[in-house]
Amino acid sequence: MALVPFPGPQSGAYPVPADEDDDTPAAGKMSFLEHLDELRKRIVYSAIAIAVCVVLGFAFINRIVDFILAPTRKALPPGVKLIYTQPGEAFSLYVQIALIMGVVLAAPVIMYQVWMFIAPGLYSNEKRLAIPFVFFTTVGFLMGATFNHYITFPFMMAFFASFNTSDLAFMPKLDDVFGLYTKMLLGMGVVFQMPTVVFFLAKMKLVTARFLLKHFKYAFLIIFIAAAVITPTGDMMTQAIFAAPMVGLYVLSIIIAWLVGPKRLRADPDEI
Repeated sequence: MALVPFPGPQSGAYPVPADEDDDTPAAGKMSFLEHLDELRKRIVYSAIAIAVCVVLGFAFINRIVDFILAPTRKALPPGVKLIYTQPGEAFSLYVQIALIMGVVLAAPVIMYQVWMFIAPGLYSNEKRLAIPFVFFTTVGFLMGATFNHYITFPFMMAFFASFNTSDLAFMPKLDDVFGLYTKMLLGMGVVFQMPTVVFFLAKMKLVTARFLLKHFKYAFLIIFIAAAVITPTGDMMTQAIFAAPMVGLYVLSIIIAWLVGPKRLRADPDEI
């Protein structure tokens, strides 16, 4: 037994097992100012990583712009081009794309800094999840961005372009198209974090596959409500486009929870 001074108004000591000290979260030993200093340090590291990646993005900006606008150009009627009506609109687009590319390329570093900030408040067995946390959050965001670029956004632009007639000309503005693309990319990036969240919750024994499967009908309702909230437009078609992958990801999350969850909890017939 190790004697540790009691940090209260009374002097003295109370016994604490020495083997428990190593498994105590370090966050409780940090003051408020130390937390702020740690947060500042993590923000600075993330900002430096983003700045470096923004410079790399500017080096290939023309190729990146063509890649992002490709789904919209394919959906446009013959002879129609994207337009911009403000003098600085095109230049602003290039700057925004470079910034977004900086954040995307720096995502592993940003996720690692987030983990390093919250790690002091975790136990030693939870800290071993650092590498899976960075890996799965990054992969989830990239998969969401890919799904948006090749499936969700082209399908939606084709739907909007279908209303082009001899009386109605579909001539979307550059800024409006990119704004919609960005909102959908971020939305899909968040949606594709669902398996990662379930992975860590199952690792921490907070959810099980049986629990997720039993509450599937409630999750289905919540998914469509969430899709209505995060959908950048108000039409039912876009809502369904957002909800469909969320339902698929929920099913995948059930499988993940079954694979990584403790076998004792998997076989428990009384699990709720």
